[in-house]
Amino acid sequence: MTADLKRIVIADDDDDIRALMVIAAKRAGVEVVASVDNGRDALAAVCTGGIDLAVLDISMPGLNGVEVAESIRTHDASRGTLILMVSASVQLLTDHGVVAEWSDGFIIKPFSPRVLSARIRELLGLEATA
Repeated sequence: MTADLKRIVIADDDDDIRALMVIAAKRAGVEVVASVDNGRDALAAVCTGGIDLAVLDISMPGLNGVEVAESIRTHDASRGTLILMVSASVQLLTDHGVVAEWSDGFIIKPFSPRVLSARIRELLGLEATA
């Protein structure tokens, strides 16, 4: 049954927020393939292929979330990966044109793990868990 699990990568440079994201993802019933603190590691994890969703903070060291999203969309092995952007600023999301051009959705910090879990399930077409 684990072969049917959706696979995701989580990237946020804040350890506490990243830990909440992992909890939310596990509640959503997905496999967290990588949980990283920078854009370069996120891109490397996604580009190995077979990743269904990348949850990316916009502001990260190395490569920011927008740069990672652009690379995901242009790399053959990852082109079909869904992207959920996370930011503390609606302004950042709209300034970069991220929602329309590079991502499949967004969530604003602070968020509850329950809300993020529901958003992950929605994007991946998974039924809600009890």
